[in-house]
Amino acid sequence: MSALEWSPADIGFAGAAVPRRPHLVVLPGGAGHSAPAGPVRLTRRGRLALLGLAVAIAALVGLVGMRGAGAAEQLPTITVAPGQTLSEVALAELPEMSISEGVLAIQMANQMSTAQVSAGQELVIPRS
Repeated sequence: MSALEWSPADIGFAGAAVPRRPHLVVLPGGAGHSAPAGPVRLTRRGRLALLGLAVAIAALVGLVGMRGAGAAEQLPTITVAPGQTLSEVALAELPEMSISEGVLAIQMANQMSTAQVSAGQELVIPRS
């Protein structure tokens, strides 16, 4: 008998069956090959859920749009008179604030980097 020919009896398995190779078992949902999935079908509950989601998104967009419309209100403006300073404008237009707070508020509302103003310049006056 050659080295490649043997039987179970040769290695002490008298009467034992020859071991078999294990079979590959693919469970449903496993990583093995599966049949192609059919088309996705929505139930009535699914369609209602999608409709509700669409209505909620539309309502949210509408509310955000209405909120943004209020920000478009015009703030009062004044025209700087010849010889008038920003401090004088702040004192006259924002009397409830200190002069320095009023100057800063006007600068921020008009995106000014300095307190320099010139005659005829339009300034937005923020609401206090």
